[in-house]
Amino acid sequence: MIFHRALRRELVSSAGASFTVLFSILLTWTLISILGKAAGGKVASSDVIALIAFAALNYLPIVLIFTSFISVLMVVTRIYKDSEMVVWFAAGVSLTRFIKPVFLFVLPLVLLTGALSFYATPWARSKSAEYIERFTKREDLQKVSPGQFKESSSANRIFFVEGVSGSSAVVRNVFVNQVDAKGTSVVVASEGVIETLPSGDRHLVLKNGRRYQGKPGDADFQSMEFERYSMRVSQQSSESDGQKETKTLPTSELIAAGTNPAKGELMWRMSLPLACLALSMLAIPLGFVNPRAGSSVNLILAVLIFFTYNNLINVFESGIRRGNFTFGMSWWPLHLAMALAVLAFFAWRLNVNHRYHPRAMWAAFKRGVRK
Repeated sequence: MIFHRALRRELVSSAGASFTVLFSILLTWTLISILGKAAGGKVASSDVIALIAFAALNYLPIVLIFTSFISVLMVVTRIYKDSEMVVWFAAGVSLTRFIKPVFLFVLPLVLLTGALSFYATPWARSKSAEYIERFTKREDLQKVSPGQFKESSSANRIFFVEGVSGSSAVVRNVFVNQVDAKGTSVVVASEGVIETLPSGDRHLVLKNGRRYQGKPGDADFQSMEFERYSMRVSQQSSESDGQKETKTLPTSELIAAGTNPAKGELMWRMSLPLACLALSMLAIPLGFVNPRAGSSVNLILAVLIFFTYNNLINVFESGIRRGNFTFGMSWWPLHLAMALAVLAFFAWRLNVNHRYHPRAMWAAFKRGVRK
């Protein structure tokens, strides 16, 4: 049918433009955030590209939901704005006839959102956490970039490395400033390397250098030269592998876990494809606009509805995680309320003779002006 083909073609075009803009904004924001972390020494500079990809994949379901909602709303609003809806109504095309082409357009997005929320997003979160954890467990000396001062994780040492020789564990021209109960010590060496002892302890071994120790302001300073100087590198306590963040767990493990945090995360993943379908259907009656008036009100209302719906999903998820709500009685009421809202909006738009219908209100306003 010409109506279906024209509508689907316009929906695809609008969705492509909306997705391009939204994804570009997301990518720019993610890039700025991760580059800031890399500059602050919280993530490795070599992992920036991978972390950006994982973060983009993490937020992609929300982008797809907003894209489907906005694209349907903009197309329906444009049809009202250009008075094409009058032509379709005169040809016997009801507002309910928009449901099938919109559903066929949205169905691939719903399936893609479900696949991302159940499988791809947990994997991206898991890999991102793995990259960050791997960097935080590296030794202090390995985190130092040549030509930059770096504070240790224990906050009592400051490192400076002039250059790297060979692997990342061997550095040249090392400067270490350490503050402890004995005072301040400064160590300079031509070479430094991390060595692991049979006991498992790791030590920073400096070679061919000099050590100065004393308290600032006092003349009592000790100086010594050494060929080999070793200092213990403080290690962070390793976390147990049994405890994983629920957001990084695969869906199958969430179902098997049965804990409140796992149920809350499962509810959130289930809600994303349902929200994509519900909001897309809501956009059909919500797209009404008076051709003589502006169309910005609909867009503002759509943004408010989207964020309200998303925040309510987060509220129910948080309630399940804390044990305030049960999973069986919490995952469906919000989506049922949205489905009823969609039906109510359709009934309101279809009932032209209703006194609160926009057409009836506009006709009553014109009659009042004439009087």
